[in-house]
Amino acid sequence: MTDTPESGADTPARPPIDRRMLEALVCPVTHAPLRYDAAAQELISRAAHLAFPIRNGIPIMLENEAREID
Repeated sequence: MTDTPESGADTPARPPIDRRMLEALVCPVTHAPLRYDAAAQELISRAAHLAFPIRNGIPIMLENEAREID
């Protein structure tokens, strides 16, 4: 057994993310660029110290849905 997850019954399929859409999105709080974290399925705003979730391939760009980060 390996430490790397493989696609299968144990790993949920993630919808593909449109890179052009991600490049167009900015932080709704600061209007700064966002960084895509594929492993966590989040868009990171370093300026606002927030991580916005991506659910079913859809970025949730609401401040009250974001988690605070250091």
